[in-house]
Amino acid sequence: MAEIQNLESLQTPGAVFFIFGATGDLARRKLYPAIYSLYTEGKLAEDFAVIGVARRPRSHEEFREDIYRSIKEFCRYKVEDTAKWTQFAEHFSYKSLDINNIDGYRELRELTETVEARFDIPGNRMFYLALAPELFGSVSFNLQKGGMLSSAGWHRLVIEKPFGYDLLSAQKLNEELNQVFKEEEIYRIDHYLGKEMVQNIEVIRFANAFFEPLWNNKHIANIQITLSETVGVEERGGYYDHSGALRDMGQNHMLQMLTMIAMEAPSRLFPEDIRDEKVKVLRSLRPYSSPLEVAENVVRGQYTQGESKGKSLPGYRQEDKVAPDSNTETYFAAKVLVDNFRWAGVPFYIRTGKRLPVKTTEVVVEFKQMPTNVYLGQKHTLEPNLLVIRVNPMEGIYIKINAKKPGSESQIQPLAMEFCQSCQVGINSPEAYERLIHDAANGDSTYFTRWDEVATAWAFVDRIAAAWGQTPSDISSYPAGSWGPKEADELLAKDGFHWWPVNGQEEDDVVWTKS
Repeated sequence: MAEIQNLESLQTPGAVFFIFGATGDLARRKLYPAIYSLYTEGKLAEDFAVIGVARRPRSHEEFREDIYRSIKEFCRYKVEDTAKWTQFAEHFSYKSLDINNIDGYRELRELTETVEARFDIPGNRMFYLALAPELFGSVSFNLQKGGMLSSAGWHRLVIEKPFGYDLLSAQKLNEELNQVFKEEEIYRIDHYLGKEMVQNIEVIRFANAFFEPLWNNKHIANIQITLSETVGVEERGGYYDHSGALRDMGQNHMLQMLTMIAMEAPSRLFPEDIRDEKVKVLRSLRPYSSPLEVAENVVRGQYTQGESKGKSLPGYRQEDKVAPDSNTETYFAAKVLVDNFRWAGVPFYIRTGKRLPVKTTEVVVEFKQMPTNVYLGQKHTLEPNLLVIRVNPMEGIYIKINAKKPGSESQIQPLAMEFCQSCQVGINSPEAYERLIHDAANGDSTYFTRWDEVATAWAFVDRIAAAWGQTPSDISSYPAGSWGPKEADELLAKDGFHWWPVNGQEEDDVVWTKS
């Protein structure tokens, strides 16, 4: 097991990157721009190749034109040097393939060996499956049968969420993959773990003496994690109606961010040590023991017709490919408890939803209030201190403190000290997929989810889903463009707390001012 290296300028080893689902939306919006960014920054040397694999016919030239349009529209680096672009594009090839046809894999092997000889690639192969999860197993078996795993170099499998629909289906899928790939060869992507500010959580916590000593139940009152989206289900109605917010966001993104906030400092900078600490958090989550306990601690909602910025918005049941009587949740909020010595008694409030007023991902750490019966607390209302970590779309942190209002005798007002990374001139933060592709190629699994992480998260979420399944119609509604069901506010009010405003929230809703 290798210690984490400084990957800022480390080039990936020579390898062939296979993108199954090469004509899909994920590849076009994220994967090709990420590869071009790595190449532009010198993190991808000339000994690489990309082979796009999909069912529809394409020539190599047509595929490269698709890549160019993708990068022109979505990449943070623009194509300015024609000669450099031509050199980059030559590394891309395309193979039309029926993923159930073994002969097609043998043809893919021949193309791969030709490409490897051309670019002097030593047999390293990374298979990125941008496909539906039910295809992961069959593609893995056929890669083996078609001779794609017989090269001298390493072989790695990168797969997207959702990893199963529940614990049982995830176990079945994992068993299939383990017949072909070892656990250390499987890289399960949760792209939120590739975001700059999510990774920065560890540094903020463990590299600052005025945070880490306070990072416990003696000083923190509660922690709030918000992942809000302004969009509806878009073209994903068919998938989303089968999944819902709990499985689509809760089992992965929300719980992963919770583990980053709550984990203990690893003893060593080894990927497995870091992931061990995250698993310990998941195992410490207090399970909901009954449907009644789920009802008391978890809120589910579905958006109805509403409006935002003067624009009328349809309800969820009016969306394309959604059943007209659907009870699928588009919003959920939960009170989660971590039963260990550091966090005992501290509620973690998580919420995510579609058709909310603002698109943002934020973590709010609310510290305990100063005593109200002594000194300044006797005459003034002192707001609690906050540490806010902005993950997306704005990146940065701010700290809310209490200070004397300038010019007054003793009036106290809340002020914010803010670092806005997105506001810095010249800052061009890497996209999550850049970091994750780079890490996978270098064999760094730190920000990928291990099987026991996935299984433990599913076990926690399945209890909620099972309780909801007993009363499927018991779901709250909220108008599209609002902040969700009123029950989500009541969830915190029962404990004497409230949701703090997020970046971009209307001024009328903000209860404190920024200096």
